[in-house]
Amino acid sequence: MRWWPVRIATWAGILLLAVAPWLEAEDDWQSGSVDYRVPAGDENVPEPFRLPDHQFPYRMRRIAHQVQSAEVYDVTFPSPVAGDVEENNTVHCEYFLPVRGESSCPAVVVLHILGGDFPLSRLFALTFAERGVAALFVKMPYYGPRRPPGSPRRMISPDPDQTVAGMTQAVLDIRRAVAWLESQPRVDPDRLGIFGISLGGITGALAAECEPRLYNICLVLAGGDIAKVAWESRELAEVRRACEARGITMQQFMERMRVIDPVTYAANLQGRRILMLNAAQDEVIPRACTESLWEAMGKPPIHWYNGGHYSVARFLPHAMARTAEFFEQSAKRPAQTR
Repeated sequence: MRWWPVRIATWAGILLLAVAPWLEAEDDWQSGSVDYRVPAGDENVPEPFRLPDHQFPYRMRRIAHQVQSAEVYDVTFPSPVAGDVEENNTVHCEYFLPVRGESSCPAVVVLHILGGDFPLSRLFALTFAERGVAALFVKMPYYGPRRPPGSPRRMISPDPDQTVAGMTQAVLDIRRAVAWLESQPRVDPDRLGIFGISLGGITGALAAECEPRLYNICLVLAGGDIAKVAWESRELAEVRRACEARGITMQQFMERMRVIDPVTYAANLQGRRILMLNAAQDEVIPRACTESLWEAMGKPPIHWYNGGHYSVARFLPHAMARTAEFFEQSAKRPAQTR
């Protein structure tokens, strides 16, 4: 296995992405449209996460950059969910297109963590592009440009109903993102995948369960039984306090969250190509919650790093190389599911 080295060009780009807020646009916006077609297997998708056949517009412009391994673009398109926060009605993405590699390359949706650490997501997206994998970094609801200054609204909220709405919107946004990726001229539509860390991994699991075109799935520091995670985690203590203040019991909270828990629909992922990377002493997502999702998905390959949710950061180079290799070797979706 090629764990090391990640090429110098990639590390130079990673440093640039980490220290700069982001780079200026090089080109003017170009407009286009995508025909969304309901994929085979959509009959197994829960009703709240379905989209009918439709067409949606998008805009795209190249970003000035100093990275040799990829062309980087801003991409925006309307969210399928229109709410009262206007900024959140537009999905913002960054597309990392490999300069080298196959004429028809695999592609992956990249999702960020709870804290919205965009440089970390760009780090992985750029690493994938270095290995010939197109990567679309999708900013989830109420993150970055999707939340106006001073707005209290969050995708993961002390209000469980807002959390369900936010996660549902994220999945529907990702389904449009998959359709956009599928339409790109250098992307192999039969080798699509999704990658996420922590919240991004949980959302990625749910999105893959609701999007049959996502065949290659890599989940890092993710798990299931998310009501238990939210109720017991110190990181989300405000969620429990807010529920208790409103008289919502743990059992009631679990009932409300079941609709967005990846364990609920994990049977949809059996037979797909999955890799899980997790922390053996995770203090945010308990091992039991990770194992619950792992078992529900059919016990796919899983690697346990020795450390906690944050201390496993020391294994970042290994995780970057392992995930990049996973997507570089993306398998084609079986013919009967196309």
